[in-house]
Amino acid sequence: MASKLGLAGGIPERRVRPIWDAIDSRQFKNALKLTTTLLSKHPHSPYALALKALILERMGKPDEALSVCLNAKELLYKNESLLMDDLTLSTLQIVFQRLDHLELATSCYEHACGKFPNNLELMMGLFNCYVREYSFVKQQQTAIKMYKLVGEERFLLWAVCSIQLQVLCGNGGEKLLLLAEGLLKKHVASHGLHEPEALIVYFSILEQQAKYGDALDILGGKLGSLLMIEVDKLRIQGKLLARAGDYAAAANVYQKILELCGDDWEAFLHYLGCLFEDESSWASETINSPINPPKYVECKLTHLTDEVFNSCVENASAFVQKLQAEASNDSLRNPCLAHLEIERRKCLFRKNNDDNLVEALLQYYSRFGHLACFTSDVEAFLQVLPPEKKMEFLDKLMKNSNSLSVVPTRALGQSITLLKTQELIGNMFNLSVAELEGSAVQMAELYCTSLPLSKDLDPQESMHGEELLSIVCNVLVQLFWRTRDLGYFIEAIMVLEFGLTIRRYTFQYKILLLHLYSYFGALPLAYERYKSLDVKNILMETVSHHILPQMLASPLWADLSNLLKDYLKFMDDHFRESADLTFLAYRHRNYSKVIEFVQFKERLQHSNQYLVARVEAPILQLKQGADNIEEEESILESLKCGADFIELSNEIGSKSLTFNEDFQSRPWWTPTTEKNYLLGPFEGISYCPKENLTKEREENVRGFIERKSLLPRMIYLSIQSASVLYKDNSEINDSLADPKISTELKVLLERYAKMLGFSLNDAIDVVVGVSRGLKSYELEFS
Repeated sequence: MASKLGLAGGIPERRVRPIWDAIDSRQFKNALKLTTTLLSKHPHSPYALALKALILERMGKPDEALSVCLNAKELLYKNESLLMDDLTLSTLQIVFQRLDHLELATSCYEHACGKFPNNLELMMGLFNCYVREYSFVKQQQTAIKMYKLVGEERFLLWAVCSIQLQVLCGNGGEKLLLLAEGLLKKHVASHGLHEPEALIVYFSILEQQAKYGDALDILGGKLGSLLMIEVDKLRIQGKLLARAGDYAAAANVYQKILELCGDDWEAFLHYLGCLFEDESSWASETINSPINPPKYVECKLTHLTDEVFNSCVENASAFVQKLQAEASNDSLRNPCLAHLEIERRKCLFRKNNDDNLVEALLQYYSRFGHLACFTSDVEAFLQVLPPEKKMEFLDKLMKNSNSLSVVPTRALGQSITLLKTQELIGNMFNLSVAELEGSAVQMAELYCTSLPLSKDLDPQESMHGEELLSIVCNVLVQLFWRTRDLGYFIEAIMVLEFGLTIRRYTFQYKILLLHLYSYFGALPLAYERYKSLDVKNILMETVSHHILPQMLASPLWADLSNLLKDYLKFMDDHFRESADLTFLAYRHRNYSKVIEFVQFKERLQHSNQYLVARVEAPILQLKQGADNIEEEESILESLKCGADFIELSNEIGSKSLTFNEDFQSRPWWTPTTEKNYLLGPFEGISYCPKENLTKEREENVRGFIERKSLLPRMIYLSIQSASVLYKDNSEINDSLADPKISTELKVLLERYAKMLGFSLNDAIDVVVGVSRGLKSYELEFS
């Protein structure tokens, strides 16, 4: 059944190699010519037909490619004497997949495995098909068959991973984990384990069942020697001990980790969590976890007595002092941040440790104040201080500004840190208009005088003092917000455009300009700045929030169409290629990546932005074709007359949504896509307010998708109803006026009006009033 040596799909390899060389070099016409010659000699070869189909698909002839593929499939099914090898089937699979008919490839492999049930190569191909379809149960069943056939450890792990995916991403119950554990136990008893990744999977199965003691026993036994890197082994041990409730032993383990890796901040947070017997740092992540998790842990301390808390703090402080004394690298920030974290927890517990925290922050500034990351490092610690203590800390920093470093770049970094800290604390909002103007002028002058420091840097490197112009922009925007003097707003734009003439790759300038132009109503300029960011790959999901909402509300339909097409193409391509990555992880025995890839795909499929784009793209098509009824009907036909969107509207209430946007790069005055403080009166809010708007945003997105998803179907039904009115009176009869259409349309209109807060009759009155100029659209729908 398998190909013989020197044969490719039953054909001598020397005849096939030139075809593949032509395909690889994209000489498709030549490849097609060679394939035609090959078919003249082997007219009934499924492999030759599969090659022809592959070439036709690459040439942009999908219908012809599908027809040829189906002929090859029919030959395979009819003539059992033909070679049914993996090379032929995998070539067919490539074409079927690219034509979005993966189920046909799966059926070919299922047929082949049915005819040759003990062929490992074909079974692996079938497993690959199920991976592409995310059929976790069938993956498990196929992997078990392969394991029983050859007894290899990798196939057992394929089955176990498939079981985990059923529990994590499917509808599988936790009893399946017992099955996975039983399979592993049996294999270990008879064969042991030979790969570190297999052991990691074993631990994850036990962790999911809260069998931490069993996992610790395995880690301390013979199998634990599979983990060659000591720190990795200690991390697993520490986590298992902590989750098992043995906090004292876990704290000792994390001490060892920190002695080996002094800059491991996560290990230090776990260490403190163990000391204070707090489970906060082990909160399990979900599909809805934020794309930018906080840099600190919300700790629970209320369960501790004063005596226990003091003892824990003493132990932690002594250990941190030891780490600082032993640190061979003076640039390590972790020991100093650890000291700040201890002081933060003392503040949270006693509420009277503010002075010590301020002093610790000053010491941290003296060592690391020149670094660009200083303000993000200390932000969490400043949040626990009352406003007067924040101002006290800022005053002391300002007094120390006279003792800046003699090294020009370090002195510039310290100066910028002072300005960013003023922003962070909110001091800029306390300055008068004149003081803000003076500050903006000084910062712009400092930027210009520091330009020589960057003359030897590569054009794409971040230059020294780059952040100054961003701060100047923020100051000018605040001046505009306060005074409504448009001159400040124009100056903010000019400052950033000047910065881009100096450094054309500075992404933060472009993002600020994008939002400034959007607010100003200059959307073409905003879109140009977005395009200059050259957003690609996953950044299309995390960065497009800067422009997409504005474009959806704009008349720039051609640009919006391009934006939506690029975004949806990336997402669809990723969903298609994600399965390839998953199977690659299986083949390379990287089982933790299998879970990671599938969960990441799930996260993207639940993206609020993706669902919005899926709904908005066809609605935009309908807008663009609104002046051509034939084109409109063609679009609706391709959308199945809006039936799928009705289904989405009905299901959206039960769907979990993820928010993958990276809001860290947004300007403080528009922290989310729904908020822009410049639209309202000036308020003395603090810089970059920390608001948890996820629940509110999720409700808004659900309502938006539910409402918008009704439109294609309502347009289709409206066209069907209106077509009756345009028939000649002689043609109108009962059969034309289908009551089902009018009834469904009325139901959808009532539902849509209700979502807007109207009854159907009130909504009709409003629409009629607005169309006749008797009512204001803004007042009615505000």
